Amino acid sequence: MSLTLGSKKDVNHSPPFIKSNRKLFFRTLFIGVSLLFSQTNVHAKTEYVSIGTGGVSGVYYPTGGAICHLLNQVEGIDPFSCQIKSTPGSIYNLKAIKTGEVDLAVVQSDWQYHAYNGSSRFKKEGKFKELRSLFSVHAEPFTVLAREDANIKSFEDIKGKRVNIGAPNSGQRATMETLLQLYGWKKSDFSALTALNPSEQAQALCDKKVDVIVYVVGHPNSSIKEASSACQTRLVNVQGANIDKLISQHSYYDKAKIPGGMYRGSDQDTYTFGVGATIVATTALPEHVAYEIVKAVFKNHEDFIHLHTAFKNLSKEAMLTQYLSAPLHPGALRYYKEVGLIQ
Repeated sequence: MSLTLGSKKDVNHSPPFIKSNRKLFFRTLFIGVSLLFSQTNVHAKTEYVSIGTGGVSGVYYPTGGAICHLLNQVEGIDPFSCQIKSTPGSIYNLKAIKTGEVDLAVVQSDWQYHAYNGSSRFKKEGKFKELRSLFSVHAEPFTVLAREDANIKSFEDIKGKRVNIGAPNSGQRATMETLLQLYGWKKSDFSALTALNPSEQAQALCDKKVDVIVYVVGHPNSSIKEASSACQTRLVNVQGANIDKLISQHSYYDKAKIPGGMYRGSDQDTYTFGVGATIVATTALPEHVAYEIVKAVFKNHEDFIHLHTAFKNLSKEAMLTQYLSAPLHPGALRYYKEVGLIQ
């Protein structure tokens, strides 16, 4: 905006009262503009939000990216700056939101349940009663990928082999340890149990450093695709009485299927069990921030489900009714009630 004050001749013919009050006028104008910008800066305070995800080759990392992509586009009084943090996975993320290292986290539904209830590996720490749910996202089948020459045709065949069970504090590691206990297997029953990150496991499998990798992940997944493209592999069914018992006793597990034809070497459907990926926070997250996060995702639901193939079948209703153990965050609940998703 520009102001034209007139020519010098005009100034010389200004009425006396304007001449005498000119300094006062500009001083008042300056103060008014300063106050205007001061008020604007107060209202434009940036809200910083960080999300703990997983390895860059998994689906948690792009899930955090999808949320940040939508949140960073929010227009309003308080703009957002959303940042993604790559982490070892669910167990680490639950500890990170508890300490305030991150504001939000992507975690497996089973470990959300155990953290909130103080069970399984969280028994010593006690109940995490400040944990709050925002929504769930994609299903995560327990995935077993074996090299073709390892002669592994069922999950029971991995006994005695070299198996990558995942990094410490990852959901895949914790889930595999649950299965070791379920099947009564000890570490000594295997040739080797390695602790590779998802970004390392595909190459290790094809370089014959391990015979099989296990992974709790949404599909399609870049790590599984990398391995199946680089060497001869097959997805392995995880079924039987033990798995049926596991599902029947724990509400956070369900039967799962990996569609055939998604990866080279696995033309048939693969049957297994799985969990769900969930977005969680704590009571420390301000209500208005939680409100804006869920609003950004649900108001732009069509955009969100196209940001990753694993999201393509997500419905708003399923995101509120599946896999959530901890209570809904008050900010999330307020939005869901406003739009009629919850009565």
